[in-house]
Amino acid sequence: MTIPISILDALDRADASWRPLLVQGLEAMMAATPDYLPQLADDQYLPTEQRLFAAFALPLQQVRYVLIGEGPYPRPESATGVCFMDGAVGSLWSDEQGGGLSKPVNKATSLRNFMKMLLVADGQLAPDNTAGEAMAAVAARARDKSGSHIQTLAEMQQKLIQQGFLLLNASLVFRGHVAPVKDAKAWLPFFETVMAGLAAQASVTPTMVLWGKIAELLSKLPVMQDFPRIVAEHPYNLSFIGNQDMHQLFQPMQLLKR
Repeated sequence: MTIPISILDALDRADASWRPLLVQGLEAMMAATPDYLPQLADDQYLPTEQRLFAAFALPLQQVRYVLIGEGPYPRPESATGVCFMDGAVGSLWSDEQGGGLSKPVNKATSLRNFMKMLLVADGQLAPDNTAGEAMAAVAARARDKSGSHIQTLAEMQQKLIQQGFLLLNASLVFRGHVAPVKDAKAWLPFFETVMAGLAAQASVTPTMVLWGKIAELLSKLPVMQDFPRIVAEHPYNLSFIGNQDMHQLFQPMQLLKR
């Protein structure tokens, strides 16, 4: 069996520097489970609009971190093919009097907790007081367009890319009728192949940032021994907000600063 054309066509969203490795990864999947990709091509899955490999838009040589979440958001408007970048989110801040984060951010639990983690790491919120009036006060300062805060999720994504983040999911697809861990296991040969190529070709060995139990599957792959790793609970856990390892990693990057 050959790789389905619709899957290969999705490679057009990736930077050309990745294409040979991505094809090798897909070939590894075909060798491990020959019927998986053909069945996927005939199924409905997220992300739509050929965004399966959208995360690989960052050229290979610019990768400094590989951040791996669990899977795409389970909503068509939210799943972008880029880890936890919710396509339904525009503004980060509520425009309501006394509001904090915007409603779309609050709906995207992982993104909400990531935002709060950044604010705690930066000293703008206290670890034990990240909601209500404290959050509203931060948002009021952030809404001042003459201030120092970024305004949109697109700006945050750009800042992460500028830091060299490849924003991946452990499973590149979400299907409502398939357990996420099952899809994630099917993509393991892909990740093993692609990450081995990254380790061999990168000018600087990237750091793996693994979020959640499904991402932990990847830490068991032999190739992951070639990378430094930082492991944390998934951001949908409230404890993520106070994770000291995440504070240490992200605080110097000033992702919320314009």
